[in-house]
Amino acid sequence: MTIAISCRAVSKIFGSGRKRVEALTDVTLDVAEGEFVTLVGASGCGKSTLLRLMAGLESCSGGVIESSGVPIRGPGADRAMVFQNYSLYPWLNVMQNIKFPRQLAAHTKDRTSADVESASGRADALLNVMGLVPVRSAYPVQLSGGMQQRTAIARALMTRPKILLMDEPFGALDAQTREVMHDLILHVCALERCTVVFVTHDVEEAIYLGRRVVVMAPRPGRIDSIYDVPLPANRNQEMKHSESFLKLKLQILDRIRTTSGMQTDLELLRKLSQQSTL
Repeated sequence: MTIAISCRAVSKIFGSGRKRVEALTDVTLDVAEGEFVTLVGASGCGKSTLLRLMAGLESCSGGVIESSGVPIRGPGADRAMVFQNYSLYPWLNVMQNIKFPRQLAAHTKDRTSADVESASGRADALLNVMGLVPVRSAYPVQLSGGMQQRTAIARALMTRPKILLMDEPFGALDAQTREVMHDLILHVCALERCTVVFVTHDVEEAIYLGRRVVVMAPRPGRIDSIYDVPLPANRNQEMKHSESFLKLKLQILDRIRTTSGMQTDLELLRKLSQQSTL
């Protein structure tokens, strides 16, 4: 098994003195090449912080993160990140947004006609696979949330990154659009053969997309447990109603409640409710 991204005893501290916050501690995790791993946990458990460390947008306070055996010192062409808020350039249309990473890279080397042709061909292929051909000339303000996120994902894939990092990319979408995006991202990532680390608050989403679900616990952020997902590679929405899916969903939800203290809060609320009715 080839490891695409590896975390070894990773910690992250923000601030100092009284403002010191230990966001992550002793995080150790291997993600295999081509694997789709999802991260879940209560707010404040460090999911997004860990993803930003993998992207090279933040530096580790301790430990090391490696991409294909090379320590991550900053952003790199081997990794691309997709955010919840789409992050599209409003003055560019869909096709221009998708091609932007290649155009930006062209400024660092001599640009040839072959480069231009290659970029156009790659952009056309992504337009097709993401279902964006009808809106290729539209601007972000003219698009639905789902279409904006399709564009953001296509742009992230433009340079053929080995690792795709996704920070709650479907969090702002309605339930029906989310389901469509789930099946689309599984299809696209299988075609691209990229490794995916996907952050979400939605346990059902985490199970449906991931081969493994990593549960993180807060205060400080750390890995609590890892669950293998007992679903085949080719998935469909009906699988969400299976006994194995629902059982795993309950297990993970219970673990998140326990590690975050929510279980204790719920028990306290029940006791208070019972006392108020006496």
